[in-house]
Amino acid sequence: MCRTLATFPNTCLERAKEFKTRLGIFLHKSELSSDTGGISKFEWASKHNKERSFSEDVLGWRESFDLLLNSKNGVAAFHAFLKTEFSEENLEFWLACEEFKKIRSATKLASRAHHIFDEYIRSEAPKEVNIDHETRELTKTNLQAATTSCFDVAQGKTRTLMEKDSYPRFLKSPAYRDLAAQASATSTSAPSSSPAEPSHT
Repeated sequence: MCRTLATFPNTCLERAKEFKTRLGIFLHKSELSSDTGGISKFEWASKHNKERSFSEDVLGWRESFDLLLNSKNGVAAFHAFLKTEFSEENLEFWLACEEFKKIRSATKLASRAHHIFDEYIRSEAPKEVNIDHETRELTKTNLQAATTSCFDVAQGKTRTLMEKDSYPRFLKSPAYRDLAAQASATSTSAPSSSPAEPSHT
């Protein structure tokens, strides 16, 4: 994790700059298409978000962690922030589990389960997530008869860790606070999207 500039001066500054740049792009492109680079892989987000304005979307991220995770822009922004802290593997694992639950083929389910385990769960995995030994062993046992719920415990603990640890820091980050302030101003100054109701006498 990037704790001090003395530890990773150049990398941290570059990642922080990248995070702020991405949020700036989000602000100026309020209607991101599903083909937008770097965001298409998060296309599992709720279809209902298309009905929300971009400003409402941004401001909603601070209301609850669920609203952030249900927004494709929110997930992309949160992912960019986690990269500045070298902890993006937590969100990537959570997203991988969400996609995993959609698999209906038993053969593909088993294959994908082992791939996720090798990438995020096993000791010394390339993107090893921070979970306790008991959860790691339980997940390993679950792979013997893989089902869509075999990662539920590990995914739940990773989600809790993000919500209690990374999410509050994301909301307090200068980049998000600036974006939220601009979104709030835009939302306040924007004309009403619906015409006034006619009066009936």
